[in-house]
Parts: sequence; structure tokens; C-alpha cells
Amino acid sequence: MLLLATGTWLSLAGSPRDYQQGETVRIMYVHVPAAWMAMFAYANLAIASAVGLVWRHPLAEVAARAMAPLGAAFTALCLVTGSLWGKPMWGTWWVWDARLTSVLLLFLLYLGYIALANAFEDEARGTRAASILALVGAINLPVIKFSVDWWNTLHQPASVSRLDAPALHPSMLLPLLVMALAFMAWFATVLLWRIEAALAERRLAARRMLAEAGTATPAMRR
Repeated sequence: MLLLATGTWLSLAGSPRDYQQGETVRIMYVHVPAAWMAMFAYANLAIASAVGLVWRHPLAEVAARAMAPLGAAFTALCLVTGSLWGKPMWGTWWVWDARLTSVLLLFLLYLGYIALANAFEDEARGTRAASILALVGAINLPVIKFSVDWWNTLHQPASVSRLDAPALHPSMLLPLLVMALAFMAWFATVLLWRIEAALAERRLAARRMLAEAGTATPAMRR
């Protein structure tokens, strides 16, 4: 909350208006961190899916299921704010730009993962199918990252992760990084809450099964 409050104040009051975009540039302080988090969440989703498939680690599967809706939310926020930013800059809400199209595909991959994970009565089977989709979909991440370099697109090239120096002035770079930290802190906090809730649901389901079978031990009943 402190990071979000600080980042919001810096974005609205502590940073200058852009000499070309005017006040519209302030959408950047939400759009860019949301785009970063969309890719960051999917990369971790793919890693957790791989761990779950290879080593059958139950916590990895729970984590993957927990972070998929969060990543989808960040991707949706990225698409919406991108459209709001694109209308005054490009004169249209949407173009089939390489970067925009690959991010839209990322959003569909998130939705596909969530749908597959909940499409089977057997939770383990659904998780395996969704994990395979997540691993295949990871190919899209480098496409998103390098699309502005590989193709001639309307989307601007990288301005922060440059080898020489960021193209942004420090007065704009600082609030952008603070907002990115705020988004990441929110993601980590909510992810831990969702994992904790999912593990609690599993423990309750296991206790119900033991109770119904009449084999619950006194320790389990407590």
C-alpha cells in the first residue's frame, strides 16, 4: 500500500507532463508495469507448471493455479490501458500490431490455462493439461519482448531495458519503477493468500473424505 501510494503520488504530481503526449503520458505508469507483470507472472506460471509436471510437486501445481488469474488480470489491465493510450496517440483504440496481438494472445493463454485446469473432474488431470498449455505458450514471451525489434510496428521500442541507458528522464523513470515494485508486491501478497487458501481447501477436503470413510484419526479430527 505504501509503494502504491508513493508511486501514485509520484506519477500524478511528482513527474512532468510529456512535451509531445502531454498529460496522456501518465497512463504509462500503469500500462508499462502491468505489461511487465503480465509477462513476469506467465514466466513464473510456466516454471511452476514445469516443476509440477517433472517432479510432481503439489505446491508448484497449487502456485501455478493461484497465479493464473492474477496474470490474466494484469494482462487485461495492460490491454485496456494500452487502448486508452493508443486512442489519442495513434487515433485508434486497437491495431493488429505485433506487440498488441502477441499480448492479446498472452491473455487468451491465461484464459485457456484457467479453463483447462477446471475442465476435468479429476483435478490432477486438469492441472497436467493446463501445465502443458502453459509450457507451449511460453514461446510467446520472447515474441512479445522482441516484436518491436523484429517487425515494423506502431508500438514504441524499449525505453527502459536498454543496454546503453534508459531513454526516460529520471523524473519519469522513478515513478515508473516505484509503480512496478508496487504491482510486484501486490502480486506476491495476493499470490501467497491464494496459495494459503488453496492449501486450506485441500486439507479440509482430505478431512471430509476421511470423516466420510470413518477412518479419521483423533489428531485429524482436532
